[in-house]
Amino acid sequence: MNRHENTPAAPRSVQELEDLLTVPTPEVVELMGRLSGNLIVLGAGGKMGLTLARMARRAADEANATLRVIAVSRFSDANVRERLEACGVETIPSDLLDERAVAALPDVENVVYMPGFKFGADSHPEQAWAINCYLPSLVARRFAASRIAAFSTGNVYGMTSVAGGGSREDASLRPAGEYSVTALGRERMFTFLSRRENIPVVLLRLNYSCELRYGVLVDMARMVLAGEPIDVTMGYLNAIWQGDACAMSLLALEHTAVPPRVLNIAGPDVLRVRDLCQQLGRLMNRDVHITGTEADDAFLSNAERAFSLFGRPRVPTADLLTWTADWVQRGGESLNKPTHFQVRDGVF
Repeated sequence: MNRHENTPAAPRSVQELEDLLTVPTPEVVELMGRLSGNLIVLGAGGKMGLTLARMARRAADEANATLRVIAVSRFSDANVRERLEACGVETIPSDLLDERAVAALPDVENVVYMPGFKFGADSHPEQAWAINCYLPSLVARRFAASRIAAFSTGNVYGMTSVAGGGSREDASLRPAGEYSVTALGRERMFTFLSRRENIPVVLLRLNYSCELRYGVLVDMARMVLAGEPIDVTMGYLNAIWQGDACAMSLLALEHTAVPPRVLNIAGPDVLRVRDLCQQLGRLMNRDVHITGTEADDAFLSNAERAFSLFGRPRVPTADLLTWTADWVQRGGESLNKPTHFQVRDGVF
């Protein structure tokens, strides 16, 4: 968890944070300069969609590319739509579960698919199946002439031995709970239609994207600051700066295939929750209260295949911890959406 000497200083405001999150890598700028056709981001109103769409627009502008970047969401928060449009991203408010609304979307050559339903999946399983399994079939059939980078989750692997360093893309899948099962259903629908309609697809199994208003490190920092006990039974995890995850996901558009290629998007290290909390405690000058004993398995992914294609993340864990501790201790804005990283049975 060594600090990288070229890492920027901790952001001090939401504007600074969002500017930092959306800085495109040189590789993303080059991609946008040569990308054929326009780009649509489905589910862009979520925690990660705003970052990804803005990064794509910034990269296209830096490359002097004329492509359109279009964000689609219900946009229940009008502020999200305004922020996207302010930086040049076109927006389309749409209920993607409405087949007529999906049919009315513009033709594009490049699709980033981000919708998903996680929290509440076990109490509202019908909604999880509709969003995670039915919706992918609508989108794949509508954009059968496009290439699609579709977000999934590392939870489809189930838990794996900590000693193994994380699940690789060819590992057996053992999902547990409505969320993980339906997330696998999402992958199966994209795979079925990719094979049947010859649609190039890449499936992105994400495991855990972090920024300073949301994420596993924010959850830990808030608990440390409040003096709350932290259960470390789920003792290990991966974490990746959301800006790095978005950059890799955009670059994945050039790595679609039939049948779909699978790529893990995750941080490079197996991180110990106990160590992360103790480091946050030192940074915030707070005592840390640990309960439980680490199990020998966890939700872990190995992203070396993605690193071989896109390079390693720009922001190391040590800097992400420093930024998070500073942000939380200063009372920085929070999305107030806990990750429930402690869950081991897949019930969300």
